[in-house]
Amino acid sequence: MEETKLIVIGAGPAGIACGIEAKAEGLEPVIILEKAPHICDTIERLFRPGKRVDAVYRGVEVEPLGRCRFVTETKEAFLERIKKWVEEYQLDIRLNSEVNYIKRVGDKYEITVKGEPSFLAEFVVIAIGIFGQPKKPDYPIPKEVRDKVFFEPPNICPDKGKVLVVGGGDTAAEVAAFLCSKCEVFISYRRPQFFRINPVNMKILEEKVKEGKIKLLLNTDIEKLEAENGKVKVYYKDGKTDTYDYVYYCLGGSTPKGFLKYIGIEFDHEDRPKIDEYFETNLPKVFLAGDIAVPKGSIQLAFNTAHIIIKRIKEKYIS
Repeated sequence: MEETKLIVIGAGPAGIACGIEAKAEGLEPVIILEKAPHICDTIERLFRPGKRVDAVYRGVEVEPLGRCRFVTETKEAFLERIKKWVEEYQLDIRLNSEVNYIKRVGDKYEITVKGEPSFLAEFVVIAIGIFGQPKKPDYPIPKEVRDKVFFEPPNICPDKGKVLVVGGGDTAAEVAAFLCSKCEVFISYRRPQFFRINPVNMKILEEKVKEGKIKLLLNTDIEKLEAENGKVKVYYKDGKTDTYDYVYYCLGGSTPKGFLKYIGIEFDHEDRPKIDEYFETNLPKVFLAGDIAVPKGSIQLAFNTAHIIIKRIKEKYIS
C-alpha cells in the first residue's frame, strides 16, 4: 500500500487546484486520483468544441483567493491552461483510478481503488463534482425511446428534427442555441420565467426566440413520456401532449450522496453534506472541494475552496 500525505479524489478544476495549492505550500506528497482516462472529465466530455468556460458565473464575479485564476475563455484554452499548471507543478495524477471506499485507520485513511486498498493518507480532499451524475426526471424513460432521450449536451447537432430541451439553466440555453441551427427547438421549463441563465446566454436565447428558431414552453411540467411511431410523445401536466424526434434533459447534476454517506459523511436536514466554514466534514481531516462543497458555484469558487482547504490543513494540523 502506498503512503502519502494527501489524497485528492477527482482531477477536475477543484481537484487540480487542491494539488497546486498543496504543492506550493509544501504539503507533500500529494496524489490525485481520477476515475476517467483524462483530467477535467466534465469539461472534456460535456463541453462541445469552442464552448465558453465562464469566469463570471450567473453574473456573480468571484475574487480569486489562491494561485488558480482565469478569464472567460474557450474550452480548448481553459484545458490548455490546466495542462500547463499540471506540468508546472508536476502533479501526480493517477487516471483510471476510481475510488470505491475510504476507511479510517488510526489517524489516517485507507483509500480503496477498484476494490483494492491502495493508499494510506493523512488527509483526504473529495473533489468529485456533481455533473458526473446528471439529474434525471422522476418518471421512467420507456426503453423504446432511450436512444432518443439524452442527459448530456450533444457534441453533434442532428441534421433535422423536432427537439425538446428540458431545463431552465445555462446548459439548457446553450443546448437549444446549438441545436436550433438545424432543428426545430422547443424549451420546456417549469417556471414562468428564466432566472438562472447568465446574461450572455440570455441574450443569445432571446435573439433565437425572436428569430423564431427557438420556441419557449414556460410554466410547463412533464408528467410522462411514451413511444409513438418511432418518436417521443410527451405528456404535460396541463393535459397537453406533443411528439418530438429527440429530447434533451438539462437538469444539472446531483451530489454523489450515496458514496459520501457510504464512507460516513453526515448530511443536514436539507440533505446537503455537513461541512464547516473550511469545508471539513464530520470525518476529521476529510474535506469537500468544488461543487459538492459549494452548491451552484463557479469554477473560480471551486479554485477558492482548494485554497481555503489547504490553508486550513496547514493552520489546524501542521503549524
